[in-house]
Formats: sequence, structure tokens, C-alpha cells
Amino acid sequence: MTDAATLQSRAKHGRNVVGTRSRSGLSSTLVEVVKEPMFLLLLAACAVYTLLGQTEEAVTLGVALLLVAGISVYQSVRSDRALGALRDLTQPKAQVWRSGVLVSLPTEDIVVGDAVLIEEGDRLPADGTLHEPGDFTADESVLTGESVAVSKQEGEQAFAGTTAQAGHAWMTVTAVGAQTELGRIGRSIGGIQTEKTPLQRQINSFVMRMAWIGVAAFALVWGVNYARSGNWVTALLFGLTLAMSVLPEEIPVAFSSFMALGAARLSRLGVLTKQPQTVESLGSATVICADKTGTLTQEGMSVRQVYDGKAEVLVTLPGLLSDTAMDVLASARWASETEPFDAMERAIVAAFVAADPVRAEQAAPMVHEYPLAGTPPMMTHVRQVGGQLVVAGKGAVEHVLEVCHLDAEATETIRRVTHRLAAQGYRVLGVAQAEHRAAEFPAEQDDFIWSFLGLVGLENPPKPNAGTVIRAFLAAGIQVKMITGDSPETAQAIARQIGLPGAEGVVTGQQVMELDEAALTPLARRTAVFARMFPEAKLRVVQALKASGEVVAMTGDGVNDGPALKAAHIGVAMGRRGSEVARQAASLVLVHDDLGAMVDAVAQGRRIYQNLQKAVAYIVSIHIPIILTVTLPLLLGWRLDNLLSPIHIIVLELVMGPTCSVAFENEPAEAGQMQRPPRKPGDSFLAGPALGRSVLQGLGITSAVLGVYWAAMQGGEAAPLVRTLVFTTLVLSNVFLVLVNRSFTLPVFRTLRSPNRVLWLLLSLTLAMLLTTLFFGPARHLFGFAPVPLAWLGWCALAALVGVGWVEGYKAVVNVREVPTNAAEPKENV
Repeated sequence: MTDAATLQSRAKHGRNVVGTRSRSGLSSTLVEVVKEPMFLLLLAACAVYTLLGQTEEAVTLGVALLLVAGISVYQSVRSDRALGALRDLTQPKAQVWRSGVLVSLPTEDIVVGDAVLIEEGDRLPADGTLHEPGDFTADESVLTGESVAVSKQEGEQAFAGTTAQAGHAWMTVTAVGAQTELGRIGRSIGGIQTEKTPLQRQINSFVMRMAWIGVAAFALVWGVNYARSGNWVTALLFGLTLAMSVLPEEIPVAFSSFMALGAARLSRLGVLTKQPQTVESLGSATVICADKTGTLTQEGMSVRQVYDGKAEVLVTLPGLLSDTAMDVLASARWASETEPFDAMERAIVAAFVAADPVRAEQAAPMVHEYPLAGTPPMMTHVRQVGGQLVVAGKGAVEHVLEVCHLDAEATETIRRVTHRLAAQGYRVLGVAQAEHRAAEFPAEQDDFIWSFLGLVGLENPPKPNAGTVIRAFLAAGIQVKMITGDSPETAQAIARQIGLPGAEGVVTGQQVMELDEAALTPLARRTAVFARMFPEAKLRVVQALKASGEVVAMTGDGVNDGPALKAAHIGVAMGRRGSEVARQAASLVLVHDDLGAMVDAVAQGRRIYQNLQKAVAYIVSIHIPIILTVTLPLLLGWRLDNLLSPIHIIVLELVMGPTCSVAFENEPAEAGQMQRPPRKPGDSFLAGPALGRSVLQGLGITSAVLGVYWAAMQGGEAAPLVRTLVFTTLVLSNVFLVLVNRSFTLPVFRTLRSPNRVLWLLLSLTLAMLLTTLFFGPARHLFGFAPVPLAWLGWCALAALVGVGWVEGYKAVVNVREVPTNAAEPKENV
């Protein structure tokens, strides 16, 4: 189809999109910001100042309101851009014949009339008519509810949303978008509803509790002030001040920002996340179930051994083959697809072409075919070769031996050769041929009268970094399990080559299916190598591991891996080799098919969770002194109460918000984090000792602030100066708290060397703001401050240092976690 025809078709039939795509534009972001509690509290405070006739304060809060909204919009847009880029990267694509060239296009760009190449594992992007189907079957359960794949023939219809279960075909598109069968019945498999993660639920619960505490505190302060002054408007203003100080609105913003920006960081490492919340789960993964072929082993295959069953000779390739050995390779080639897309079949075709180029050029049209079937599987093709009908089959050696009905001695000989090849890491296929003279072909491939020809040994060596990756996972406390369809001997050989612990034991898919849940659960935990696995067995292993409390990551690339990928906590699909079904079922996509990227992803997940803990601990610690500084003097009847107003609180919020969601998000990973075991999924992000430490930090700062407050008040200082000293102590305490909370284990003199330019920029702006309010006349007047003697500034700094600095002693004495002394220094994030 030409470009002009494409535009004309799109104009007539529309884009290939089912339903409307929701986009978080600027208008929707603004609506969300206006609905935020902090924005509404600021708006109420502005109204109160206006009623009181305090124009300067009202204007200042109005400006602050715009700043708060601007920061929220910036953070939302920044997160949306990161997620938008990820959506573009993870958008499904299809192979389309355009202007005489086969190109890969986003599925939404497909138009009626396009010729689309459909291969095994692809999800059909539109409705269309099939042409040149090769062993093509489709899973139409999304439309019909029937789980059995349907065989498709020339000229039959195929439908959007269904899956190519096997084979390949060309499809001429006849309907797109809402005009497809899927669109007409009003269901879209793209609309994935995700439930909240445990961490999201914890955060929402925490914020909700704080909100109710804020409501109660607001009512208390309003009531006490009204009882004393009789002025409900002024009392309302002070109540709003406390409500603003209680509300931890930075935490949900920080969570969203951490997840979105973390997902963007992972994309730069070659790991695409389908949902940003997946980033949180990475740090708690305890088991990784890895496919062997293409994940732990190299992507390509090559035929290295041919066993001539007639001569009982094993021949190494490349090398000269006898006629009977050549027959083995030829039958293996004829049992493969005419245009193979599987790496194993491509290797067989390449070996056949290299061994006998002339014979490889000979036409061998397909007459009949039997798709891959059985457990373990086998496939059969009937071809016309040189005027003769040839029935060629290849597959698992066990299946081939079963249909060939050899005597016991011959069977044992073949099994010994198979075992020897598999023990060297070869993938071994049995090859057989059958004669057929009847008019009709049998219903099942097993019903032919088979003759055993020989074996083909394919080499698929481990990736160079496979051993390093395994060791990195083990050091991080993560178990690695190999799950493969290969024979037990081949699986064990590869496991030994990459240094996988537990390679001496192996469990097969058949054994998995024979066990009940009670027996399978402990077996799945202690077994490292699973062989001859099929989809149902993979799914049972993943479910058994989950039932035993493990957080499971599962890698896969085929259409049959979909159930296990969906069942795992973290489904991981291959970007290059993976089928469209696998990529859509998974929560992560490895762009370069490199499991080593998962090590980086786990490290990023742990870094993000650790930094979120720091951010939340910081918010809790800094809110406590603000709340108590507003309430205690009022409740204790101090001579000078209600020193802080909404203006002071909102300025502190403007400091705390970006510090929480931006500065801590940029913190580098602490040394040694990948030498610690994963966190337990049920652990609260802030509970027990962590919550106690944050509360103690907050009380320490409160003691410092109220100490300065009390000393200045008892010294007879006027309210403006006391207010200045209290605010100064709070701001300096905030600066020191940020520096101390960069690590809960490392002393501050070490973390000072850790790079984080954003943090230093924000701290510099915080100090600049403080100096402006102290020494710039108009700002000082607006805040109700007074000139401060240098001696008092020194006392404020000392009080803040003591109120925060005691944590450094706590780190040195308690040393909650031991950091490896040989761990590398943190590096700046990319």
C-alpha cells in the first residue's frame, strides 16, 4: 500500500484504536491540583486574610498558592512525560507491507487494506482475511471464551485481539478500531485494571490517618483560640495554620514521582516497565525463574552433532557427512517450516545448506502438516521431494522413540547417545521418517508407521555474562531457578556451566503435574533446575513459589509463557525474541534480552524504595516540630502563642515538598545494598524502629525549637524576634535533617561526598530564602520578623545542630545495619 492510499484509508476508516485513549493533559492536571487539600487550605487562608483586611498577607498567600500549584503541575507533567515515553516504547507493533517494504509500525497506524505479517505469539492488531497460512492456529478465547486454539485456512477471517498460537500467515486488514469484532462488542484487552500495591495502600492509609488527625487538631486549635479571643475569624486562621502543618501532602506526590522517574531510569538501562508501580516490587523479589534459551544462553543456535542411527555413528559438524547422516539432516530440515522463524529450525536449515547446497535448493512443497503437539512435543511435515512423498518428523527424543517402536537394545543405545550429548549441553532432537501410500492422511501424526533416522545435537552455549549475573542475584539474596523445555541432562549441563547452585537435582514437568500442592510447594522452593517444562507445569511452579511466600519474577518469551508471566509478581518478557503475547502479559520488558539488566533493575528498585523510606521519614520528622510548635504554646498557655501563621507554614511546605519528592529521589544507592537480602513484601515502609527513629528525630527538633522559643520568651524578647528565632531554628533544623537522613547507617561526613546536585541546589535555595527573610527589609516585614543579633543566630544554629545531630551518635553506637567495608562508593544517578 502506498503512502497516499494509507492516508486515504485512514481518513475513511479512522485510526486503529478501540475506544478513547485517556491522556493526562495539562487541563486534567490542573483540575487535580485544584482538588488537592493543601490548595484548598491555602485558598481558605487567603479568604480569611481578605476578610481581616490584611492585603499583604492575602497577596503573599496567593503567590504561594500559585507556587504550590506550579510545583505540583511541574512534578505531574514531569512524571507524565516519563510515563508517556514508556508507553511509546511499549506500544505494540506489527510487521506491515508498505510501499514495497516490510516495516514495523505501531498497531494504531495500521489501516484497512494493509498486508500484515502474523507470526507465532503475535496478537492480531485488526480484523482481516488470511493468506498463505503456514501451520497457523489462533487462540480466539478473548472473543469466544473457548480455550482450544482454532486452525485457520486460506481465506478465513481472523480477528483483532486474538493470538497467533502457532505458525504464520499474511493478513489483509478489513476492519480497524471500533469497526473490528472486538470493537463492536465493546471490549478492549488493552484496558488493564491494576490493583493498588501494598505500599500504595500503606501510604494512602497513613495519609488518611494524618488527615483525620489534622481535622481533630484544627477543631481543637480553632475552639481554644475562639474561647480565648471570641473572634472566630482569627481563630479560624490559626486553625488553618495547624491543619496545613499536619497534612503530609508531600508523601503521595513523592510516591508518584519516585515510581514514574524510577521507571524512566530503568528504561535507560534497557528495562521497560508496563506500570510504574512495578518499580516498587523489584526491590522485594526473592526468586527469579529464568528461561534457559536466549536468557541464560546465547540467542543463536548451531547444529554441532548428527547421530546416524543406521550406521550408529556420531558426526561432528562442520564436517563430511555420509549419505545416511545426510538423510538425518535433510529430514530434520523438511520437518521444519519452509520459512523458519524459530532459532532451532533456522540452525537446522543453515546446517543443511552448508552440508549440501545443491540438495537444499531442491523444491520441497508442503502437502500436509501436523503442528507441534504431544508431551514432550513432536511435529511432522508431509512434503513432495523429487517426485516422492516424504513424511518427516522431528521432536523430543522420548516422543520419537515412542512412535518408532524400536527394540529394547536399540532404544537403550539411542538413549545413551542422547544422554551423552545432553550432558555436554546440547539440545537433542530425534528425527524420523515415514512412508505413506494411502489416499488419506491419518488424523494424528503418531499414527504413521515411523522409522528412526537419528539425532541432531544443537549447541546453545551460555551467554558470557550468565555466571556473573547468577552470582549477582545470589549475593543479593535472590534465588535463581532455571525453567526450560530441554531435557534434564541438557538443563543440568548448562546449570553447571553457569555455576547455578543445586544443578545436581532436577525436576521434570511431568513430575510437577503429578504432585499435589502440599508436596509441590517445598519441592519448588528447594529445586533449582526444572526440565521438560510445559505451560501448565510452569504455572504450577510459579503458584507454588508464591504460596510459600516468595516474591517471584518470571522470564519468558513464547506465547505459552503468558499464564506464568501473568501469575508471577513480576513478569519479565524479552524485547527482541519475545512474542507480542509475552510482552503484553509481562510487567517488565528486557529490551536487549539481557538478564543482566534485571540485576540493574533490582538495584534500582531497592534504591527507589530506600530513598522513598528516607523521604517519608524526613516528612514525618519535620512535620512533628511544626505541629508541636503551633499547638504546645497555645495549650500550655505561654505568654507568646500563635507565633506562626499560614505564610510561615506554606514557605516551609515550599521547602519540604521539592526536597522530599525531588532531592531524595536523586539520592544514589547506598554502598552494599545488593549484598543484603530483599525486604519482605509485607513489611511496612515506616513502622517499628524506623517509625520510632523518625518520631525521635522530630521530638529532638521540637526540643531545639521550643528551647529557643522558651529562652527568648523568658528573656523578655518581643514577639517579632521570638518568631524570627523560631522560624530560623526550624529552617536550619530542616537543612541538617536532610543531610543526616541521606543515610540511616553512614555518618554524615561520608554522605557529604555522595553526589546529588539537586539536593545541594535545593538546600542552597532554602538558605537563600532564610537569608532573604532575615535581612531583606520588605520580606522581613511581610513575615513579621525583627532584626536578629548574630549571637542569637549562633544559638539557633547550635540548637538545630544538637536537635538533629544526636542521630549521628545513634548511628555510631547502634549501627543498625552493617555495611560491607569493601563496598563501592555511591555514584550519581543517570
